[in-house]
Amino acid sequence: VQLQASGGGLVEAGGSLRLSCAASGRTLTNYRIGWFRQAPGKEREFIAGISWSGIGTYSTDSVKARFTISRDNAKNTVYLQMNSLKPEDTAVYYCANGFNTDSAQYWGQGTQVTVSS
Repeated sequence: VQLQASGGGLVEAGGSLRLSCAASGRTLTNYRIGWFRQAPGKEREFIAGISWSGIGTYSTDSVKARFTISRDNAKNTVYLQMNSLKPEDTAVYYCANGFNTDSAQYWGQGTQVTVSS
């Protein structure tokens, strides 16, 4: 399966963005999907995940109250709605088939999110 992340951009602090992770080559229904981010000089970190059915969602404390993950299996797409963005959210955001950087096999190419103060 090929994953493509999109929707990043430049936004002021307090603003919102919605990222999309679109799949091709295979249905996304079979996979749980995670969103990760990597800030300059830092390791890639898991921030949010969703089960294959969409019933189970998970997020880290750093984004829990501000980011919402969802999926539309009919559109083969997973979304990450990001609200109340902070400068520390600036990073390249990736989607992958899993919740762990070591075990995920398929990665999107990443989309840059920059939050200005």
